[in-house]
Amino acid sequence: MSDTPDSAVHTYTEQHRTAFLDDLASWLRIPSVSAQPEHDGDVRRSAEWLSAKLRETGFPVTEIWDTPGAPAVFAEWPSGDPDAPTVLVYGHHDVQPAAREDGWDTDPFEPVIRDGRMYGRGAADDKGQVFFHTLGVRAHLAATGRTAPAVNLKLLIEGEEESGSPHFRALVEERAARLAADAVIVSDTGMWDENTPTVCTGMRGLAECEIELYGPEQDIHSGSFGGAVPNPATAVARLVAALHDADGRIAIPGFYDGVTELTEAERALFAELPFDEASWLRTARSRSASGEAGYSTLERVWARPTAEVNGIGGGYQGAGSKTIIPSSALVKISFRLVAGQDPDHIQEVVRAWAEARIPAGIRHRITFSPATRPCLTPLDHPALRAVSRAMGRAFGQKILFTREGGSGPAADLQDVLGAPVLFLGISVPSDGWHAPNEKVELDLLFKGVETTAHLWGELAEALR
Repeated sequence: MSDTPDSAVHTYTEQHRTAFLDDLASWLRIPSVSAQPEHDGDVRRSAEWLSAKLRETGFPVTEIWDTPGAPAVFAEWPSGDPDAPTVLVYGHHDVQPAAREDGWDTDPFEPVIRDGRMYGRGAADDKGQVFFHTLGVRAHLAATGRTAPAVNLKLLIEGEEESGSPHFRALVEERAARLAADAVIVSDTGMWDENTPTVCTGMRGLAECEIELYGPEQDIHSGSFGGAVPNPATAVARLVAALHDADGRIAIPGFYDGVTELTEAERALFAELPFDEASWLRTARSRSASGEAGYSTLERVWARPTAEVNGIGGGYQGAGSKTIIPSSALVKISFRLVAGQDPDHIQEVVRAWAEARIPAGIRHRITFSPATRPCLTPLDHPALRAVSRAMGRAFGQKILFTREGGSGPAADLQDVLGAPVLFLGISVPSDGWHAPNEKVELDLLFKGVETTAHLWGELAEALR
């Protein structure tokens, strides 16, 4: 355990609570919506605001890194200790679109504090979770008497995450030498709930494809030609029907190559979580759970690969009937990937599987979007244990473990930099990411501050 006095961290954090919230509110007032071109100037203003605030915090190096899209912010604070490890913190300063008419109770870019919560776009996703690092490092220094962090501390705060991070990997590859680190901390995630602090240990990857099938040069009469020429809508339906076997397992040969299987220890940790399937189904607006046989619901959404039909279409969709053989049909499929799966291999086996099932006389086009790789931190990694210890000191209780079923750019950092990725977030499901009335729980926000104050000493010991 690092020697950061826990009471001193808490005292410093409380003393600076009001100023911290005032600063966060100022940042939230900048509508840094990367998806809307009319806010390009605001995204840059957000980057400039953060860069200036990081200099004020004490970072001797702060830079704005331009990309073909929105700018990122880089900051660096060397430890001064010759054998100190290097830690890179990732987050993002862009936010989702928001307008009062979407259902917000107040102006989404005029933050308000009510009932122990701060409401505003970006309060949780992700400005609040980026910003707690500024007070956290100051509390770390104040409590230990240090003049620089116990680790060589770097920050990379992206400006395009809410637009799919189209330029992020290229930026990381271009700046890999500056970003080199022994561990990466991603603060763009959350906890199980308000009463159950957890650390995420992995995120699934993502591969998406669109399969377009073309039959006749135009829609043709099903009475004159039906049963005698191939129907692209029927071919798409057969593809979809062949996607899974009777046990819910993906029936594409080679799809599971390399999959890192769940250990019994991991399954036991998942089972410790207070999961209520009935409540989960209500959130999912669904009537029953389903999926690959032999796995629990949490195991299915966190640790197993999936193939989901996101859209399917072709032929006449209007009222009444129109007896045709359509000229074209399509299906959109997304594949969530787990540790050990290679997106390039997935593209190869999916293409081979689909092409083998397309009947003669049907032309096709199969298009894949840029893929996101999965990432997973082993439970016995010393950096993960350090994160868990730091969080346990802040929360004063046992820390459990989760994974994330979604996908993000964290895997690019792991892939390019060759460093383990750790997830540190204090957001909870009720925070309403991407939704009206997004908020952050203030008590949890300051637990995040205290966690980071403890974290740098813990990581300095764990990674030596």
